[in-house]
Amino acid sequence: MTADPAVLESTIEYRFKDRSLLERALTHKSYRFERPSAGEGVLGDNEQLEFLGDSILGFVISEELVSIYPEMPEGGLSKRKAHLVSAQKLYEAAEKLELGQYLLLGRGEEMSGGRSKRALLADALEALIAALYIDGGLDTARGFIHDRIIADFLADEASEESKVNDYKSALQEATQKLKLPTPRYAIVKEQGPEHSKTFTVEVRVGKDLASRADGFSKKSAGQRAAQQALEQLSGQQ
Repeated sequence: MTADPAVLESTIEYRFKDRSLLERALTHKSYRFERPSAGEGVLGDNEQLEFLGDSILGFVISEELVSIYPEMPEGGLSKRKAHLVSAQKLYEAAEKLELGQYLLLGRGEEMSGGRSKRALLADALEALIAALYIDGGLDTARGFIHDRIIADFLADEASEESKVNDYKSALQEATQKLKLPTPRYAIVKEQGPEHSKTFTVEVRVGKDLASRADGFSKKSAGQRAAQQALEQLSGQQ
């Protein structure tokens, strides 16, 4: 039995003005093929929405990656984008939303385990992105993509970086060895919408050494600023 789409709306914190868009995004082609006699009353399937959603997803992720990593070379950006738009990543996001339980499937697809198929769920997520775009505009789609796909990736990446490169601790140790003042950090700027805000953090060591860096979070910006300060200290030795 298919779950009520209203529960999905509650989960993603968005209520559709045109409810048929949501229903179409959740309708697999197998559902339509098994109901040819219903004529025009049958909802369209989600294939065209999937096509549109794929383009929107690629654009938004490219836009956010350039904003988050303004100095990263194209190769690094492309690697991150490929990961974020991969079928596996979309499947994981769809699973967290329990998207499979809302899908309208044909009997054959239902019996073959369609609600848990990776490709089918990834396609449905792209269709949902397109429906959000058509119904609520680009900011609505962008917010969904950020919250459901990008945020987890950035959190994982930040966690991994902190395990390998804790520049704040390294800077603290370096200043102690050199008998310099304790590093002081300050947020000097915040910019961008709430779902995609960037921070500029400055670190100062005494009066002579200062460094600023940007990041998607205060922590990542502080780490980058500390890294740059460490490089300055190394150049002075």
